[in-house]
Order: sequence, then structure tokens, then C-alpha cells
Amino acid sequence: MRHIHLDDGFRLRFPGRSEDFDQGVEIGMLAVLMDFKTPEFRRWISKGNLSQVRALATQLGYRVIENGAEDDWIELVFQNGPVRSSLRLVHSVA
Repeated sequence: MRHIHLDDGFRLRFPGRSEDFDQGVEIGMLAVLMDFKTPEFRRWISKGNLSQVRALATQLGYRVIENGAEDDWIELVFQNGPVRSSLRLVHSVA
């Protein structure tokens, strides 16, 4: 049994259920968020679900950016819409 991260500080767990069930709940939760066309959101997911999450995100028009990892978890940033350019200040050594 493991926790499913719904939001910051809010987790669910289903005692007596299988890992497949937990992964299905995780995928379902992300599918709903993506169906809302939320421009950007972050979620921690189990690393075992990463390939399925990436495939779903691609089908629904989201980019997935890995933001960090701990043990069996990975934090992902989901972005929908046009890619904005990011500017960086670069110092030259002259």
C-alpha cells in the first residue's frame, strides 16, 4: 500500500488494494486535471507510472518536465499551451 499524492499536503491511500489499483487512481486523477485544460500543474507520481503518464500527457497535449525525485517518487510539471521563451542573464568573463 502506498500514498497517492493529490495535492500539496493531501494524500490518499487504499488499504488492501493492489499496486495496479493505486496506479489506476493516479492516472485517473491526472487525466481529470489534464481534461480541465489546466495550463500548468505539478504532481508527485510513482516512478512506475512515468511511461504511462508521459503517453497520456502527449495524447492530451501536455509537456511533462521532471522536477525532482525521492525514493520511488518523481515530481512532474505538466504544461499545456504555447511554449514561452525563457531568458537568462549570462555574464561574460572578459
